[in-house]
Amino acid sequence: METPKATTLIQQFNATIEKWIRCLDDYTLEMLHQKPQPGSWSVGQIYVHITDDTRYFVEQMRAALSDRDNSEKEMHRDAKAIFENNGFPDALVTGPATDASVSQPQSKEELLQRLISIKEDVNQLYISSGIEGSGGKSRHPGLLYFSAPEWLQFAEMHMRHHFRQKKRIDDRLFSHLRG
Repeated sequence: METPKATTLIQQFNATIEKWIRCLDDYTLEMLHQKPQPGSWSVGQIYVHITDDTRYFVEQMRAALSDRDNSEKEMHRDAKAIFENNGFPDALVTGPATDASVSQPQSKEELLQRLISIKEDVNQLYISSGIEGSGGKSRHPGLLYFSAPEWLQFAEMHMRHHFRQKKRIDDRLFSHLRG
């Protein structure tokens, strides 16, 4: 018997957010704040970014579940390619969310609580909503319209995409340990 798509999506989301939670143990707060080079993000800023964006994605899931608005509207062709590949392209992305306005975390505990809260919210929404059969869509600022399951998949792909960035920073942070 085939697993429903929403079940697979929530399992992937949970695995990815759990990996971010476990990775927090690898850092001190000082390490989370350290930028590998001027003008780049620290790992802490990546955590702040993914938690801020994922909160927004969860609100969009809620909006898509609340009614059948925009059900006939499509996602952008660039989004279709992302979803078909179940992942973002392996490229450095720039835009409004990539500038220096992303704050540093105040503590590891803050980041941990943000991640746990997001995971709980998403799982509660999944359990209570009947996400698979939802018909509404809400608008992404650049990629047009997503359904609730698509927002869930997008949230997971976005978090997974930032593992590449984290690895580049980790390679610099931990390079002295390999020497």
